[in-house]
Amino acid sequence: MTLNYGELRKGTALELDGEAYIIVDYQHNKMQQRAPTMRIRMRALSSGKLIEKSFSGFDVTFTPADVTRRKAQFIYEEDGLHYFMDNETFEQFPLDETQLGDNKSFIVEDLDITLLMFNDLPTTVELPTSVDLKVKHSDPGLKGDTAQGGTKPATLETGLLIQVPLFVNPGDVVKVDTRTSEYLNRV
Repeated sequence: MTLNYGELRKGTALELDGEAYIIVDYQHNKMQQRAPTMRIRMRALSSGKLIEKSFSGFDVTFTPADVTRRKAQFIYEEDGLHYFMDNETFEQFPLDETQLGDNKSFIVEDLDITLLMFNDLPTTVELPTSVDLKVKHSDPGLKGDTAQGGTKPATLETGLLIQVPLFVNPGDVVKVDTRTSEYLNRV
């Protein structure tokens, strides 16, 4: 089975040169009297690195990667390894920080995630679109600091630094968008 230009979507898994990639973004350009070009930004599942490749022509096809998704839960971290447990088989899978990439800033105990498996080996995780994290440190917001909803920096329990409204205090739980690292609301 192969995929052509029209079948590519964000989140699609491709296999190029024996390596599995997840499409992060793509752009299709067609100029007059020239072959169309496709720029694809992909994340390598094994290393977590973002790469960008260009393909040209009408006859370019892509091989879908044999990536399976399993529902799992983060259980603990030890010696730089993050352990996840499959919700159905209760099997445990360790992932190191390079495999997790930026996702490690959102992972807290008992978080339900989707584990991506390539050739029956865990490669990385897909997070929910938002997670609830506790504010560990934040300077006090003073009334009258701004005329319209101002923000201040806050450090969350995972070490992630985000901008929050002035009314958020240490100990509060906030909802954070995992795609953009932005504050959504106070829980």
